[in-house]
Amino acid sequence: MLRMLAKVISILFHPLLMPTYMMALLLLVNPYLFGVNSIGEAAGKLLLLRIFLSTFFIPGVAIVMLRMLGMISTLEMRDKEERIGPYIITGVFYLWIFYNFLHNSLIPTAYTTFLLGAVIALFVSFFLNIFRKISAHAVGMGGLVGMVIITMLLFSYDTFTLQTAWLGAYEFNMNIVLMLVLVIAGLVGTSRLLLQAHEPADLYGGYFVGFITQFIALRFMI
Repeated sequence: MLRMLAKVISILFHPLLMPTYMMALLLLVNPYLFGVNSIGEAAGKLLLLRIFLSTFFIPGVAIVMLRMLGMISTLEMRDKEERIGPYIITGVFYLWIFYNFLHNSLIPTAYTTFLLGAVIALFVSFFLNIFRKISAHAVGMGGLVGMVIITMLLFSYDTFTLQTAWLGAYEFNMNIVLMLVLVIAGLVGTSRLLLQAHEPADLYGGYFVGFITQFIALRFMI
């Protein structure tokens, strides 16, 4: 039962989904940054779909193709040698997306900063992978935590209002969002340990890389 739950958590918070989650969060916090009134608008949904396809679906299909061609033995990629190809493929895709968004006036600095951090984290993870297998899940969650903190401190977003069908308008505090993200980060790390996919050091290293690269990206973007 615990292993099944750990697998579900690992899938729901796969590192390739982090850009989609961050886009969704920013659309909730301040949709006007993207030129829309709410995340529920057609333009907001289309932007979210674009990010999902570009940062999760297309790289995911490429990795599945590597599996079908026998270039990796499993999609979990337990051996660090098997992660080299997926890291390169994902890094190239993310770099291309960042370059396009950087020159798109409709994409705010808050999000391009997060994407740059993700690109830097990918290539740092690729380099560290030569010496030791680092947890990509932890890198993703560390990056998400870092960007939530940056969003709160630098872009001065304390609360946001969520329109719900049942409760109407409900105001969320960003401190609660941060606490929730930290809890999820802990659950993801625990799940990776339960699945015996990583050792604690792999997780600590991943959290650190994901978190610190967001602030490195911020240094270049602001």
